[in-house]
Amino acid sequence: MELNQLTAHELLDKLASKKATPEALYDSLYGRIQKTESLVKAYVRAEVDRQTIFSSPGALKGLPITIKDNICTEGLKTECCSKILKDFRPPYDATVIAKLKKSGAGIFPLKANMDEFAFGSSTENSFFGPTANPWNLASVPGGSSGGSAAAVASDEAIWALGSDTGGSIRQPASFCGVVGLKPTYGRVSRFGLIAFASSLDQIGPITKDVEDAAILTKIISGYDPNDSTSVNLDVPDYTQSLTNDIKGLKIGIPKEYFVEGIDQEVKAVIEEAINKLKSLGAVSRPVSLPHTEYAVPVYYIVATAEASSNLARFDGVQYGYRAKSDNLIQMYKLTRAQGFGDEAKRRILLGTFVLSHGYYDAYYLRALKVRTLIKQDFDRAFSDFDCIVAPVSPTAAFKIGERTEDPLKMYLSDIYTISVNLAGIPAISVPCGFTKKGLPVGLQIMAKPFDEEMLFRVAHAFEQNTQWHKLKPKL
Repeated sequence: MELNQLTAHELLDKLASKKATPEALYDSLYGRIQKTESLVKAYVRAEVDRQTIFSSPGALKGLPITIKDNICTEGLKTECCSKILKDFRPPYDATVIAKLKKSGAGIFPLKANMDEFAFGSSTENSFFGPTANPWNLASVPGGSSGGSAAAVASDEAIWALGSDTGGSIRQPASFCGVVGLKPTYGRVSRFGLIAFASSLDQIGPITKDVEDAAILTKIISGYDPNDSTSVNLDVPDYTQSLTNDIKGLKIGIPKEYFVEGIDQEVKAVIEEAINKLKSLGAVSRPVSLPHTEYAVPVYYIVATAEASSNLARFDGVQYGYRAKSDNLIQMYKLTRAQGFGDEAKRRILLGTFVLSHGYYDAYYLRALKVRTLIKQDFDRAFSDFDCIVAPVSPTAAFKIGERTEDPLKMYLSDIYTISVNLAGIPAISVPCGFTKKGLPVGLQIMAKPFDEEMLFRVAHAFEQNTQWHKLKPKL
């Protein structure tokens, strides 16, 4: 197996034991990027400095990490895959980047493609064009962290960071056959993440296996005084949860996730995965999350309202692109008209409408009340169960262009992931099988707030007793 195909923990072991050299790893990784990037298009920038790579004395020994293009990296272009942030170079690092540098990670211009401002479920809304799914180049990789997931799946990256507002880590991880974790809201600092919806956004890892996810989550988690929503709790060593023992665990199967609309092949793969967990000693019973049907409308009211507010700052004065004009007001208008893509404009209009006078109570305030009901569904479920298991998405990866003309159909791609963000709980996607057309399917595991250890315990036990995570796309 080539070095670029190994996990981060396998590479660190080989480097420590002198069974691999930093130079050989560089050649393997960069050679892979040169060979397959023209097909996958996972990156908007992919440069590695051979002279400085692996020179860090930190525990990660300079191991490169791929970063979604909405996470600020000091001095390196961070454009959120939008024309309106063209050539923006942040003057500071996001907290997660500062933590990675402190741990010795190699931070290079390895910036992954994404939907503009994370608005999408397919990575087709990028200013730089779409990314392809490594398992089928005619299919989407999922979104909005599709570039990060595709880079890891195609072995163009060792591991990566994404962001998850409504499923944007878990859904592309599922579509690309890799591991993706959305941490508890408040566990990982959002300082330096270019905001989509501030009450929903979370940064998280996308990796080749569960152990790498546990290592990376430990590094990026923890209290940050720069983020007022950061929670001051101790961060466990998540690798201690990788015991391969789930005997007696109580698993809830939400009946609302297996109704009309789910692809029958996906349903069969998920049911087989649940049987595997039961064979390992877990006990499963049905559970009801009765307000699940309201998750999509509530999400698209709350998320668009917050997005319209967050994007008001991009007016051509302080950041990125500025349209040429004879006066200030016209410059504002032209900059936003020319700088934002269609999906960004759609969400700004929706968000401005639901926050407008006369409609705030009817839409936004009511959505917040239903959001509380959705959270209470999970609170009740976790009083009886250790975790909840469900599909990540009702379908496997769909064709590029298949849903671009139907925004509502695109929004429904996240129907099984959105509730997690509204409730603020953690969830992970782990590879659990394939469709007959060879497209990956992900198993979603959800736990109560700040119980990421439970996710790693269950996901690792499943992974160690299956082979799905070891399969590679043929590129």
